[in-house]
Amino acid sequence: MPRKTRSNDWGFPRWGGYGSSREATTVRLCDRYGCEEPGDCPAPKSPNSPERWYFCQRHAAEYNSKWDYFEGLDKAEKERRAKAERSENAGYAEAQHYGWSGSGDGSRSADEMRALEILDLENDADFEAVKKAWRVKAKAVHPDVKPGDKDAAEAFQKYQLAYEVLKSAEERREWKG
Repeated sequence: MPRKTRSNDWGFPRWGGYGSSREATTVRLCDRYGCEEPGDCPAPKSPNSPERWYFCQRHAAEYNSKWDYFEGLDKAEKERRAKAERSENAGYAEAQHYGWSGSGDGSRSADEMRALEILDLENDADFEAVKKAWRVKAKAVHPDVKPGDKDAAEAFQKYQLAYEVLKSAEERREWKG
């Protein structure tokens, strides 16, 4: 007579993953007609309504592309809500330098990329190229070379600031690496 084996769901630690039972799970399908994907992205059926459509990710993106958050509101209410939205999102704008998106391979910050652009350098320029470009541009607009020229003085300050940003970034990389 064969011996019955014990299931993996006894004792502690639990050998099976939580939620990995043997029973069938119900999966809600996308509410878009003819779609067989799981509908795990809720979307409101109408503004201020608790009823929801449940779409797959592709159809939710399609549905949301046409969504107007301010539809049906009067002008004063639109302005009030838009202002509240901007003030809530202001913290994200202050923290943009933490973002990974943008040009380059992610090894340079947005400030470094702007500094490279000011010095007319490529995104992958090394620090020797930065020093060389800075010297050429700073010599051309230096206040000793062009005394009394406000535009040249502003350009010199801009080049100086770009160089300082790139120099401090290079020092940080050397310190870490």
